[in-house]
Amino acid sequence: MKTIVITEQSYKWLEIPDATVVTARHYLADPEHGNEGNARVLNLCRTGRYQGRGYYVSLLAEARGQRPVPDVKTIEDLRSEAHLQALADELQSLIQETLVHDESDRFQLDIYLGKHVSHQALAEHIFARVRAPLLRVLFVRTEGSWRLDGLHVISLSDIPQQDRAFLIEAVKSFIAENPAPKRQSGKRDRPRIAILHDPNEPNKPSNDEALQRLVKAAPLVGLEAELIGPEALERLPEFDALFNRASPEGVIYEFIRQAESLGMPVVDDPESVLKCGNKVFMQELLNRHRIATPRTLIAHRGNVDEIVPTLGLPCVLKLPDSGFGLDVVKIESEDNLRKEAERFFTKSELIIAQEWLPSDFDWRVGVYDRRPLFVAKYYMAPGHWKIIRMAEGDQEMVEGKTEAMTIGEAPEQVINTAVRAANLIGRGLYGADLKQVGDRVYLIEVNINPNIDAGNEDQVLGEAMYREILGVFARRIAETAGGAAQRPET
Repeated sequence: MKTIVITEQSYKWLEIPDATVVTARHYLADPEHGNEGNARVLNLCRTGRYQGRGYYVSLLAEARGQRPVPDVKTIEDLRSEAHLQALADELQSLIQETLVHDESDRFQLDIYLGKHVSHQALAEHIFARVRAPLLRVLFVRTEGSWRLDGLHVISLSDIPQQDRAFLIEAVKSFIAENPAPKRQSGKRDRPRIAILHDPNEPNKPSNDEALQRLVKAAPLVGLEAELIGPEALERLPEFDALFNRASPEGVIYEFIRQAESLGMPVVDDPESVLKCGNKVFMQELLNRHRIATPRTLIAHRGNVDEIVPTLGLPCVLKLPDSGFGLDVVKIESEDNLRKEAERFFTKSELIIAQEWLPSDFDWRVGVYDRRPLFVAKYYMAPGHWKIIRMAEGDQEMVEGKTEAMTIGEAPEQVINTAVRAANLIGRGLYGADLKQVGDRVYLIEVNINPNIDAGNEDQVLGEAMYREILGVFARRIAETAGGAAQRPET
């Protein structure tokens, strides 16, 4: 397998005979790197900044069908205090057995692709759990006992000169190894599904009536369902599956990450959350698979002047992780473009610029378990160019009407394009948004956690929609070790 090594800047001392070494700026800006095929991308950039250059290297590598180390899930895990604490607990006995340092009560361990001169067993174990090339691990000793105190991804600029030769050998050794095996999943026993929702969330993906219909439908497919809130994280091992009906941020993401680590079926799964949560990833993925989108430019500070000649005016700028139409702005002048682009660049290394395609409505196709679940027209908010607009003077959202129809009533091209795009993400529950201009259909994006509200998306299927959703969970639970594994004690 070909290996591409990505660095923040050029380093003359970094010579890797069996790999291609390029800078992050070059990798991100040159679309030809998307044609490298099944390559392994060794990201040696600093990845701690959300939507920074190192973050985007791993994100676009995944969109291009390559295998980044670290992957985006690892980057996100390192932002989780709960994940760090779980790792500290797991490593505690190994730390006590192997860590030798008598000079002070603090110790720093720099791990290069699982290698360290004097603490190899500990380095290997940490790298097996945290697949990041360059790690700085901090330990502290209290009352004679060492414990993990911090873990950070570092970059080549942090490597001392005396370690360079050792690092190069570690990279060569890594390239010669087979890719890491997939994580093993845990097992569950009886069919209980937790439906996670946040009663305090202002813009819920499912209204209260829809949540109650899910609970009511569960026994019809052989499940027991319970609504749980963000405070119930410690109860997660009681269940056999997790259906997320809350915005997957903060503690909610920790729910779905832990659910996956427990081996239970989970929607939204963490990989889908990360893929759908960034419009740059989405555009790169759609381009790679030749799915029609509005004319789009992935913009960075070096190509802003190409936006107007490429897309014309008006056009649209989008922050990559924008949702509910927020940080999606219509640009009608070059001065406006420069102002908004600069605002976005303070938050993200890359942004999306897209041609303006006005329409009375957008198509929304719900795709679940790789099949269409529902289809609806989402009309623009009254007097506005988006489906959702912010009411003047506060944060209240005003939405256009929803008109659902049968799958057969919608244009075949709309359904086929939506299913094809959603299936590039996974087999979860997705909302594919499309625009139709004449006889052309354009995919705008694929969202995780799409709205399923009683009276809107269920206008056609009614109660059958909720049975279908939970029926997929029932099948997946049954597929997990026959649905009869032992739950760990709590």
